[in-house]
Amino acid sequence: MALMDYHITEEERDTCRRDGAVPLRRVVDGDWLKVLEAGIERDISDPGPFVHGYVPDNGIGKFHGNIRMWETDSEMGRFCTNGPLISLAAQFFQSSKVNLFYDQLFVKEPGTENRTRWHNDLPYWPLRGTQVMSFWVAIDAVTIESGGLEFVKGSHLWDIWYQPETFGKTSGHGEYERNPDYIDIPDIEATRDDYEIITWDLEPGDAYAFHAMTVHGAGGNLRSDVRRRGYTVRYCGDDAVYDSRKGTQGHLQSDEHRDGDSLDSDQFPLVWESN
Repeated sequence: MALMDYHITEEERDTCRRDGAVPLRRVVDGDWLKVLEAGIERDISDPGPFVHGYVPDNGIGKFHGNIRMWETDSEMGRFCTNGPLISLAAQFFQSSKVNLFYDQLFVKEPGTENRTRWHNDLPYWPLRGTQVMSFWVAIDAVTIESGGLEFVKGSHLWDIWYQPETFGKTSGHGEYERNPDYIDIPDIEATRDDYEIITWDLEPGDAYAFHAMTVHGAGGNLRSDVRRRGYTVRYCGDDAVYDSRKGTQGHLQSDEHRDGDSLDSDQFPLVWESN
């Protein structure tokens, strides 16, 4: 299966640099979408080792999540290590290499009202650097009503590290150790008018591309007839290194790395480098 040749425009790069997020249209083609759909159904029926299901807030629906699927599902692994998102990361970073950090699945079945709380990602992760991005691929058509992502415009430039918190009643993830260098995130949902919040509807194969420090969240899937399946892959560029600070997600930590180490390893493989 050939990689999709999607060229990031200067406008898209500038928008992401300024706003912290940008929509990319038709970056994953129909063949790859079939690969992802099949992998998602495999994980729902027979979850990988890092599954973290969330208890529905209203007792309706289901919120299924998992990480590091690429390591145990060969087809998801093929997408993450040979698929079209790698080129996107390289173009945004304009780096000499790209490492895969990890992949993550978010499935909100119809009627699942659980919000995804406002947060920025990097405080959760055992790495540091500016060249760290997520590509959230829509498997279904996504709107605000079905749980589309929202972003606080420009928040990646604040350089504010918010204390990680759990995302609701869950099995699979525990509480996060308190880091004294972090602050508690404000109640953005209760004071939405104080922020410039941006979002976009997506069609299957579209993606949100966003910086690891961009504050973002999502509503529940309030539709009764539509699933909201989002599959995210995180990539890193030249300046990303391992960070052993306290309070990061245990399932993403590495026993093989020390603070400041290059990520290059089996866990964080090198998936592209310039000639």
